Amino acid sequence: MTDQLILYTNPQSRGRIARWMLEEVGATYSVEVMDYASTMKGEAYRAINPMGKVPAIVHGGKVVTECAAICAYLAEVFPEAGLAPLPEERADYYRWLFYAAGPVEQATTNHAANFVPDADKSRMFGFGNYDLMVDVLDQLLSSRPYATGDRFTAADVYLGSQIGWTTMFGMLPKRDSFMAYVERVQSREAYQRAWAMDDALVAEAEKAAEPA
Repeated sequence: MTDQLILYTNPQSRGRIARWMLEEVGATYSVEVMDYASTMKGEAYRAINPMGKVPAIVHGGKVVTECAAICAYLAEVFPEAGLAPLPEERADYYRWLFYAAGPVEQATTNHAANFVPDADKSRMFGFGNYDLMVDVLDQLLSSRPYATGDRFTAADVYLGSQIGWTTMFGMLPKRDSFMAYVERVQSREAYQRAWAMDDALVAEAEKAAEPA
């Protein structure tokens, strides 16, 4: 079995989260840029991710999809990066990583779609209601600099990506705690490297699409 690591992504997607995490752990990896209208929905890629979505990584012949899972996986298999939780951080690490992947993701996308469950149906949704989700997140980030406390972990790659994206597009209010957190995590060298790589891919695609 090869240890080769491949990232399947599109620079205008959540693939940026996986790229950032790969840069944080210092992994050597190759990149397959997928097109929404063709290769992402093609038979070859659906054999990797039947959902036909990015990102996905293949490492040692094994597939990992879902951004939170990719972050947690890479933190474990590259322990020298120090992004997996310490024993005393595990409770907060898993709690807030999955809070971001569950309630935050669900509430912000439903909010953007103008879908508001009534009081009777709110019990069916893991986030309860949008305002409650926002307040809980605000309480967390008003009390500590990172998800587990004073130390940056893989949970912050995912949570930071979620908050950065949703505040940028108005899906989450720009509360002081959110914006201070985004500034902290986006100042990291690995984030800056990853973002520059994907911005370059976007610019390359735009140039290719220009009329001759």
